[in-house]
Amino acid sequence: MITGKSILLIISGGIAAYKSLDLIRRLKERGASVRCVLTDGGAQFVTPLSVAALSEDAVYQDLFSLKDESEMGHIRLSREADLLVVAPASADLMAKMANGHANDLASTILLATDKPVLIAPAMNTRMWDHPATRRNFQTLLQDGLHAIGPGAGDLACGEVGSGRMSEPLEIVAAIEGILSDTDAPLKGRRAIVTSGPTYEAIDPVRYLANRSSGKQGHAIAAALADLGAEVVLVAGPNSLVDPAGVTVRDIESADQMLAACESALPADIAVCAAAVADWRVAGEAEQKMKKDGSGQPPALNLVENPDILATLSQLNGGRPGLVVGFAAETETVVAHARKKRARKGCDWIVANDVGAGTGVMGGDQNTVHLITAQGEENWPTMAKDAVAIALARRIAQFFDAGFDADFDANSDAE
Repeated sequence: MITGKSILLIISGGIAAYKSLDLIRRLKERGASVRCVLTDGGAQFVTPLSVAALSEDAVYQDLFSLKDESEMGHIRLSREADLLVVAPASADLMAKMANGHANDLASTILLATDKPVLIAPAMNTRMWDHPATRRNFQTLLQDGLHAIGPGAGDLACGEVGSGRMSEPLEIVAAIEGILSDTDAPLKGRRAIVTSGPTYEAIDPVRYLANRSSGKQGHAIAAALADLGAEVVLVAGPNSLVDPAGVTVRDIESADQMLAACESALPADIAVCAAAVADWRVAGEAEQKMKKDGSGQPPALNLVENPDILATLSQLNGGRPGLVVGFAAETETVVAHARKKRARKGCDWIVANDVGAGTGVMGGDQNTVHLITAQGEENWPTMAKDAVAIALARRIAQFFDAGFDADFDANSDAE
């Protein structure tokens, strides 16, 4: 998929810069050419010599180098690349990008480019959670940049949390997904993706819901769009940026979600990633319910919500060619997922463990099992972006047997 492609890799400061050396190797293995820009901060963690040896090309560092600018100017560096990758993307460089600063070679190239850009953030968890960093990250997404990660886990500083740079193979998969847009294996296909929770009203102020953030569903919608699909994202309440190139229909309740899905038909693909509330209150109270001093809670009569996955799977006419459901389980995950697939009538089930301590609900990583009629695949723990890319590529392979999904989640994990 990336053979013959030219990647401009920008390595900024951070301990995660060591992963960029492996990233160069992985890209070269797949036939890509890699040219590197090393910031002053990045050079504190990896040497120009090691980067040059792996990339088999010169390393560019200085915006005002007479030799580099005469032989390979910063504009030419950008124009000769098919894709710019910033890995790691430090908080400082993200801030420069979001605000249009250009005071070194890396930020100047990023401001001058008209090519797609992929960033892989990496930093201390407190820096990642800071409002300024989140604001800059959202700005970059709104500007149309692609992003993968960060993941969560043990950090070099000794803390635990979000901020780990995605693994090299996850970044490679993201690069392949972006560059495959040229080939657009899903061009002409229409996809419906559901995402996030649903809110089921109790009264004008209260509702029943769950802890779903919508991160996985939104990532799947973006990954399908990157492969050329026309995507309708039916999204429950969330605080995420709408994916670029995707039609978004915001809803609140399960009834509204089903209606939006039905109105988006016909479709070739349906991915039901939303965590739809199983029940709703029979009859929303018109006014806020008050305590009456008796100490007794009000009686809430629950009724079952419509089953969106089963409805789409069992359509008599106009059923999508591939219906994919999600099974969020807290025990015997695979066994429950197998039963759910048979009961709902869908083609695939993506099962994951959302039990206490997993951090999946609302988190940035996921460990999934793909259940199909042919069996099951146990994928390694990956960033939700990487899970989305791998799933989208498998979907493309389903519709085009000649399409090479390439990213083998079972064998490529290291």
